Formats: sequence, structure tokens, C-alpha cells
Amino acid sequence: MFSPSKDVTTASHRTHTAINHAPRVGLIAIRRRLPGRRRHGPLIAESPINGEPVTSPTSVPDDLSLNAEIEHLRAALSARRSIGFPAAVDIDYGPVTSLFGLLINNVGDPETDPDTGHTKAYEREVIDWHANLFRAPSDDRWGYLTSGGTEANQAAILLARDRFAGANPVLYYSQATHDWIRKTASMLNLPEVVIRTDVTGEIDYDDLRGELARRRDRPAIVVANAGTTVTEAVDDPARVRRALSELAIRNAHLHVDGALAGVPLALLPDRPVAIDLGGVVDSVAISSHKFYGTTVPGGLVVTRRSLQRAARRISYTATTDSTISGSRCGQLAVQMWYALRLLGEDGHRERAERARETARFAHSLLASVGWPAWRNVHAFTVYFTTPPPPISRRYGLSNADGGISHLICMPGVTRQQIEALAADIATVRGTEQPSPSRGVRRLVPVAQLPLAADRT
Repeated sequence: MFSPSKDVTTASHRTHTAINHAPRVGLIAIRRRLPGRRRHGPLIAESPINGEPVTSPTSVPDDLSLNAEIEHLRAALSARRSIGFPAAVDIDYGPVTSLFGLLINNVGDPETDPDTGHTKAYEREVIDWHANLFRAPSDDRWGYLTSGGTEANQAAILLARDRFAGANPVLYYSQATHDWIRKTASMLNLPEVVIRTDVTGEIDYDDLRGELARRRDRPAIVVANAGTTVTEAVDDPARVRRALSELAIRNAHLHVDGALAGVPLALLPDRPVAIDLGGVVDSVAISSHKFYGTTVPGGLVVTRRSLQRAARRISYTATTDSTISGSRCGQLAVQMWYALRLLGEDGHRERAERARETARFAHSLLASVGWPAWRNVHAFTVYFTTPPPPISRRYGLSNADGGISHLICMPGVTRQQIEALAADIATVRGTEQPSPSRGVRRLVPVAQLPLAADRT
């Protein structure tokens, strides 16, 4: 058994990086000739690093063995560094990697164990840990590990729709919500209403209240964001619940998309955001590969069992199954369990606070070189005026509509990376190289994020 530890391994010891989150820019196809095989099409595509390709078609011998091919791929992918996409890089999952040589299928619901190899005991512990974090009643909680944040959110909205089957529920979400919401509304054939946001990306509560009031006779499914994609804005679940109560909308489901910031916010000692399954919200979704930095994409949904639809018994898997995916990655359960046992609640709270300190540093440093930048309270994210394309590509920044980019100071992102970005931006502006000791001048936002005006 692992004892909780406050130590976090450094990023240099990580054997993986946030590859799945990086933008596919400047792709260079690399063709190989394998022994005894005809020449294949592109095996991998690699992006430039610091303005130069990691490798090129002419730099790879034709007689690579399969093992050498995989090792070359590993090295090339490990060289990628992005500070624009949310994936922690400070936890070493090396002790768990041997399990990836096995097929481990956590098929069906976590509570029922199949006869095949599985890790559901670890999954149940992970679910229970997060149910405690989000204050779910001890006798009324349910959840499962998913393929990612999208499936976790979809599972919650599917549950909400089924709660109000036949009553024509309406889905409400802000214009800053991740694109999973539009796919889900289409898949479930749910009427949807897009709510405006303020300049920071937080939902406009007056607009939400007005739209809810127009449809008081219909069940409401409301999505509150705990960390929007561009600005890491946070919607206040307590204010949303209050609006529902004051409008006497009794048939309502309040879901929190906490893919990025759900866990870090819940770890704050004063809990300023009420992600509380005991009386405020009805379901929560998170991503595992963001805050925990798991080496495979994953997610988790937690809700109250009393809201869950009845699960069907599947005879040939010997399990009940109310999940969307059915077959699920057993290695993910062990990775998440490992991260929780290794560090404990205090260790993860410290990880989150160090990341916020790095974000405060990044905001101050960009301001010191005169580059318009903003940061929401408690956020890992700093968003700013989009720099020239070469800089965006070099650091893997995420660029949104309206001339806004962001960097995300996930656990493992270093001050040296931030200093390098600020130095390049300072060069663009023709100013001197920034110093962390320089004073920070007050910035006034010069542009607002685009607002969606449509209503459906």
C-alpha cells in the first residue's frame, strides 16, 4: 500500500507528455521502410519544436527494426512541449506502465465484477475518493471512469434527459462551454439555449434567469462550467441553483463540467465554489489527463445513485451496465488510484497551489513586457492578445477566436518555460528581455471576447 506523500516528481522524469492535447501544426510526414515490408504511408506526423522539425524523412535509416521504430516514435513524442493545452506533467506513472502489456477491460458498471481480468476494486476507490471530494451523500453516490471528459459529461446529460423523459427538457449552457455540449445536444435531440457570458467567460446570470423564466413549465438541464476552455472561467453553481429555486422550476438538473478545474477548485480550503453533490449540484464530470496527467485520456462522472437510471444485466459479460462505452480501460483506474494514493488530498492541494503560483508569475511577467494579459481568480490559465504565429507554434499555445490565446500553467509547467515565452514576446515588441523582479503595470482590457447572440 502506498502512503500519502507530498513529494511530486519533476517533469524531467516523466515518460510522457501532453501529446494528445497539442495542436497539429506544421505537420511533416515521416515515411519508413521496415525490414521485409514494402514502404508504407506516413507512420507518424511530427510538429516543429522551437521552429525546427524534430526529425525529417531523410534522417531516419531504412533498416529500422520494429522496436527501434517504436523507440524513435517515443523519443519524438517526448520532445513535444506545449504550455497551451491542459495536461499535468509532474507525476511519474512509470510503476504502472507494465500493466499496459495486458488487456484489462473494466466492462460494465463498477459495482459488478466480470469473470475476466479487471481493476474495478481500484476504480471503486477512485470514484469514492471523488465522491467524498464533491460531498456526495455516503449512501447515495454513483459514478464510473470514462474515455474522457466528453463521455463523462455526456453520461451526466443522458442521465438528466432520462430523468425527465417525456417532459421535453431544455438544455442551457453558456457560449463559453466546450464543444462537447453541442455534440451531446445533437446526439440526444435536446432543445438547447445558449447563454451569454461576461468578458471573463463566466455565465451571465441575468441572461440565464431570463431564459429560464421563458420556459418555466419545462424541465431545465443546466450546465455550469468549472473552468472554461479559453479563460478558465467558473460559473457559480449556488447562483444557478438559486435562480432555479426562485423561479420555482422543480424539475431541474444542475451539472458541473469540471474537466479542467473541478478537482483543483474543490481542493481549495474555503471551497469558494459550491461543487456539492449533497444539495447544490446533481452531477460532476472531470478529465483524468488534465489535472492528474494520466498517460491515457480518461474522465470520471459522479452523481447520486437515486438519480441514476436502472442498469440492465448483461448475461455474456456477467455485469450490469449503465455506462455509455461498455468496455473501459482498466489501466486508467490503476493510474488514477496510484496518483491519489501517492500524494493524497494534501499533496494534490499543494500541486494545485503551485500551479496557481506559476500562473500568477506568468500573468505578471507578460504584463511587465507590456503584453495585454488577464487571469481569472484561482485559474491556472493566463489569456492574452495572440502573439505572432511562430511564437504560438513554438510554445503550443491555444488560439481562440477574437485574437485571444492562452497558456495553462498545469502542474509541471516551469517558470523557465514562461520566461522563454515572455522573452520572445518582448523581442516582438522590441523591448528588453523581462526580469522577474520588474514591477508590473496595471493592464486595462482592450478587447472583449466575442459574444454569441443566437438563441435556439
